[in-house]
Amino acid sequence: MKKWVLGLALSIGLLAACGDDETTQVEEPKTNETAGAQTAVEEEYRIIAGTVVLAQILDKLNLDAVAVPDTVKELPARFDGLPNIGNAMDPDAEIIKSLNPTEVLSVSTLEYDLKTKFEQLKIPVDFVDLSGIEAMMAEITELGERYNRVEEAKALNAELQAEMDAVEIASTGKEKPRVLILLGVPGSYLVATENSYAGDLVRLAGGENVMAGQDAEYLPSNTEYLYESNPDIILRLAHGMPDEVIKMFDEEFVTNDVWKHFNAVKNGNVYDLEEELFGTTAALNVPEALNELVGIFYK
Repeated sequence: MKKWVLGLALSIGLLAACGDDETTQVEEPKTNETAGAQTAVEEEYRIIAGTVVLAQILDKLNLDAVAVPDTVKELPARFDGLPNIGNAMDPDAEIIKSLNPTEVLSVSTLEYDLKTKFEQLKIPVDFVDLSGIEAMMAEITELGERYNRVEEAKALNAELQAEMDAVEIASTGKEKPRVLILLGVPGSYLVATENSYAGDLVRLAGGENVMAGQDAEYLPSNTEYLYESNPDIILRLAHGMPDEVIKMFDEEFVTNDVWKHFNAVKNGNVYDLEEELFGTTAALNVPEALNELVGIFYK
């Protein structure tokens, strides 16, 4: 069992490079002094965005990059025409080395897989912590300080905080639904605790995670135990190959007799969440994700 859980946890880590963002930000006019300082930074640093979410964060901070990951998602226009480093989960280290970066930005969930490769080629890398919303905002602040984008970082975090505050107000005084979160990857699924990013979103949207009080982010599923937790709502997150995972969930809910006794199932309160909006790590689409959850919790 321990080997199975470890293998699935590593699979989740490999999915963590996914992300999407549709929000926009109005840029303030720059003074000559500010523009000069930013130009100096851009000449001094050669940053590689290791994941889509990090590319989006760099764009919001008005920072350029020298390369981006290969992705089917649309990246900000400032990165048009840049070389790509291959898949974010297994980038081409030789291409990265040839670009002579001053820093590669990747995510902490990929550190186990990528750290040795970068160390061997003496490539400077920062594994950014996007495990939760607060962690992401702290990293945005740190990047702003590092690259002389303090005001941009403050503005981005203020925008995110304002959206979260609005959601908190919307859920104030309402009964908290008890929520079970299932995270599926091809062939298996886990239960997401309050320490996962999905758990973070559920908490901020006013829900109560039935797996509260756990240390780990994800736990193996035990349907008998989950039934006793009596969730009002079941959220199913499909990752890796979403269509295949949703079929897996559907089959599980039909063939495993326990599920039909859940009140959430009997009342039709089972929801499949879109992978682009509900990733395994924090992203800038937090407002959209929270608003979708509020619509589910308080319809």
